Amino acid sequence: MNLFTDIRALVLQAIEALQAEGALPVDLNTAPVTVEPPRDPLHGDMATNAAMVLAKPAKQKPRDIAEALAAKIGADARIVSAEVAGPGFLNLRLAPSLWQQLPQAILTDGTAFGRSGMGQGEKINVEYVSANPTGPLHVGHTRGAVFGDALASLLDFAGYDVTREYYINDGGAQVDVLARSVYLRYLEAQGHEVEFADGTYPGDYLIPVGEKLKEQVGDKYVGKGEQAWLEEIRNFATEEMMALIREDLAQLGVKMDRFFSEKSLYGTGRIEAAIDSLNAKGLIYRGVLEPPKGKTPEDWEPREQTLFKSTEHGDDVDRPIKKSDGSWTYFAPDIAYHYDKVSRGYDQLIDVFGADHGGYVKRMKAAVSALSQGTVPLDIKLIQLVKLFKNGEPFKMSKRAGTFVTLRDVVDEVGPDVTRFVMLMRKNDAPLDFDFAKAVEQSKENPVFYVQYAHARVCSVIRKATEAGIDVSDRALMQADLAVLDHEAELGLMKKLSEWPRLVEIAAKGHEPHKVAIWLNELASDLHALWNKGHDEPALRFLQDDAATSQSKIALARSVAVVISAGLGILGVTPAEEMR
Repeated sequence: MNLFTDIRALVLQAIEALQAEGALPVDLNTAPVTVEPPRDPLHGDMATNAAMVLAKPAKQKPRDIAEALAAKIGADARIVSAEVAGPGFLNLRLAPSLWQQLPQAILTDGTAFGRSGMGQGEKINVEYVSANPTGPLHVGHTRGAVFGDALASLLDFAGYDVTREYYINDGGAQVDVLARSVYLRYLEAQGHEVEFADGTYPGDYLIPVGEKLKEQVGDKYVGKGEQAWLEEIRNFATEEMMALIREDLAQLGVKMDRFFSEKSLYGTGRIEAAIDSLNAKGLIYRGVLEPPKGKTPEDWEPREQTLFKSTEHGDDVDRPIKKSDGSWTYFAPDIAYHYDKVSRGYDQLIDVFGADHGGYVKRMKAAVSALSQGTVPLDIKLIQLVKLFKNGEPFKMSKRAGTFVTLRDVVDEVGPDVTRFVMLMRKNDAPLDFDFAKAVEQSKENPVFYVQYAHARVCSVIRKATEAGIDVSDRALMQADLAVLDHEAELGLMKKLSEWPRLVEIAAKGHEPHKVAIWLNELASDLHALWNKGHDEPALRFLQDDAATSQSKIALARSVAVVISAGLGILGVTPAEEMR
């Protein structure tokens, strides 16, 4: 049940009626017509821009169209009034019975209420985290993991066929550094004194890895040169780090559908196949790039390279795919990886990158555009930095990784639910201040607590009603007389609930899961406001003297809890049944 979709259909029917009468041209594009909540609730329940967007193509005044539409729409029994405002906006007030149908619809659908068919089963690949397998995930990865996971759940809720994917960066020089660092811990486990040179990984997390290697191979590598152990330790260390990363993700409730190894692209012809695909389109050539901006001639030497003509697909400059020594650049395997994703038949690709990858966006979009011949859109979401605070002061943690705060440090401090919700309270491309004290504070200033408390309050009412012998099963609540829910505060809460299906589609279309978190906070606020009004107006309390009225009131409260549960499910947060 999506009331905004239903009323938009009514507006379109009115337009068609005017067209049939000759009052409007028949060839109008109605796609831009919207129905949404008005900016000021005092103006009505819904507003449509129909007259404004149709005026120019219809060659008529917006107010004239709006008045004609108002006459048509106002005749419908669902509409109490249709009023023209300003230059031609149309404000609508709906019959209370429409809002009063919502709790029953929500209880019928359960947490599936608001699910959308918008995606029509389109296949979307969401690649996120994709951290180098050189250590535990840090706080920056945490935000990317939460965002990517919530976005994938949101898209699934909106009707897309979603694959969650992790790209293992195990083909570069950083994995060799990992192997050398593990070798030092291995020697340490053998009783040798070691020193970690600059560029190695000194974190304590490698101590058990070195010990495990000793258990497996004994002193096999002691005193041997890199040629004897580098490849084997690199493979061993990568597997150990990926096991650690999987454990980190599990702590946060993140589970991937697929892990893709960068190393699998090398020596298998897959990079060559991707470049051949671009070459066949005339997009690969030998050339010399202009010096980078800000460089002086002394800092730069012109040299011929193999280049991808990315400027033909929206990039600022063409990009090298081979170095002058003939080896691949970092960009080449990334092209091959995305070629693989395009070849798997996805309709859309989404990459979640750290803020430091901002310069990579245009070239990667150009590559996917070229590889798919413009048929597969790529959206790259950049995750801005997280600053840690406690009581407003910068917060230093244990840093068991040696140089950074880990995902586990954060989760151990406040738990996965709080971590996830707080990480989603700001848009992904805005910096985030994470205050540990505020995140666990039990007040309305803490959105995590505020939303959880709303759900717990409803659960408390249901427990008390059950103790009083009132049947508050969903089946019984669906039979309640909802016409008694006629107070302005009750209708206001139902109006807020009506926004949920629309909000899901808006957030999914914009790839913005933070909108779910913000909206849940608003819904919780409306529930708490109604609860508090009950202190002064006993008729608004959810528990009344007679069972029938109590069931009607509780049906509304229960529908709020169902929607909160659905929204928290998208965010990956467990609804609280009681607050401790």
